[in-house]
Amino acid sequence: MTPSPHRRTLLRIAVAALSATAIAPAIGADYPAKPIRFVVPYAAGGTTDLVARTVGQRVGEKLGQPVVIENRPGAGGNIGMDVVAKAAPDGYTIGFGAISTNALNPHIYRSVPFDPRKDFTAVSLLGTSTIVLEVGAGFPVKTVRELVSYAKTHPGLTYATAGAGTSMHLAGVMFAQATGTNLTHAPYKGSSPAINDLLGGHINVMFDNLPASLPHIQAGKLRALAVAGKTRWPSLPDVPTLAEAGLEGYAVEPWFGVYGPAGLPAPVLQALNAAFVEALANPEVRDKLAKAGFNPKGSSAAELQSLTLSEYERFGKVARTANISVD
Repeated sequence: MTPSPHRRTLLRIAVAALSATAIAPAIGADYPAKPIRFVVPYAAGGTTDLVARTVGQRVGEKLGQPVVIENRPGAGGNIGMDVVAKAAPDGYTIGFGAISTNALNPHIYRSVPFDPRKDFTAVSLLGTSTIVLEVGAGFPVKTVRELVSYAKTHPGLTYATAGAGTSMHLAGVMFAQATGTNLTHAPYKGSSPAINDLLGGHINVMFDNLPASLPHIQAGKLRALAVAGKTRWPSLPDVPTLAEAGLEGYAVEPWFGVYGPAGLPAPVLQALNAAFVEALANPEVRDKLAKAGFNPKGSSAAELQSLTLSEYERFGKVARTANISVD
């Protein structure tokens, strides 16, 4: 007996539903079934490393699998994020992106092996930080005004950052332009080696993400002259912004986020987003990161993607105006 058209339609719907149910576990219902690699594209010991390890531990507890931190520094973060872009889109490789890797670098490096607009799946914002302009405790400068005066009488004064193409590099270039000073950039492979040279007196000035430098500032080993954001930072309430110190309109505010390769399956993305948002809302995690000078903040995947696209456009204009380029 031949089924009626209506019966055939019902059968097709039933088969489709059964197929979807059978396929779903393969797409992500059993995710994660093994450890997750979290690529940090900077050297160990810096801001990104601290945040990744603190948050990653909670994410691992939530998902039931370890989150293994893998530091892959170099090329302003491009090397590590390229590893993420080229990984299988299965949720077992994610990366610690930033304002530099996912908004600024494509505009200033002659060759970037990925397009942050198309080659990643945004997962969640991790939070924001501030950049601190600091000097060694023995350096004869106590204010931004004094630093500008010193730089004008010592043309070519060298400043350190955690790497070429980072937001700290951008902050230094904008500072030199705003003050009419001739500064020389000394890029390091991460904050830690630069801070060590600053502490040792081998270099005198540095633009750094605050968390890595904060303990040394609090111990009196480094002197904070100003922060680069629009507002003062809670960890350094007595330190002015660069705008307050005389550089009207100056502001660079770093942000950080989690990205996977393009094409992450929706169930995997949802699992990762939920785990990171929950970890970033955890009081112990928030307290630890806040004390380190970091402002933890999760987001939806769509919010991070929107931020990435808008910042990509904004920093394209900034890079062209500032004429920043990295070989």
